[in-house]
Amino acid sequence: MISLRGRLGRFGSESINEEAQIDMAPLIDMVFILLIFFLVTTSFVREAGVDVQRPTASTATTREKAAMMVAVDKQGRIFIDRRQVDVRSVRGLVERYLAEDPGGGVVIIADRDSNTGGVIEVLDQCRLAGAKNVSVAANRRSD
Repeated sequence: MISLRGRLGRFGSESINEEAQIDMAPLIDMVFILLIFFLVTTSFVREAGVDVQRPTASTATTREKAAMMVAVDKQGRIFIDRRQVDVRSVRGLVERYLAEDPGGGVVIIADRDSNTGGVIEVLDQCRLAGAKNVSVAANRRSD
């Protein structure tokens, strides 16, 4: 009589008790590759860094593409990237932003109580820096 154990050979009772193992290294590599991909392709919004009371307008529209934010508060102070800057440095900062993103735009977020002259100075500096797409932010008026 032939024993089953002899016929099973190397697939005997020893291998039945072994557990299957999954190698996690390729999965971890793939997660890191996806993380790097999303970090590289994400466009970060440059916030102004100050809260302002925006004026309202019936024709206000939403901007799809991220842009550089320049805020002017009611005291006339200018903020870019959460830092207060002088009006003379706006041009250089906008030029640097446009060097990184040539198709980028600039959004001026002016407080509704801010001085119009100060906002126009900021607008002028942005245009002198070469920004073709400069807009002023407003909240949509609900009629």
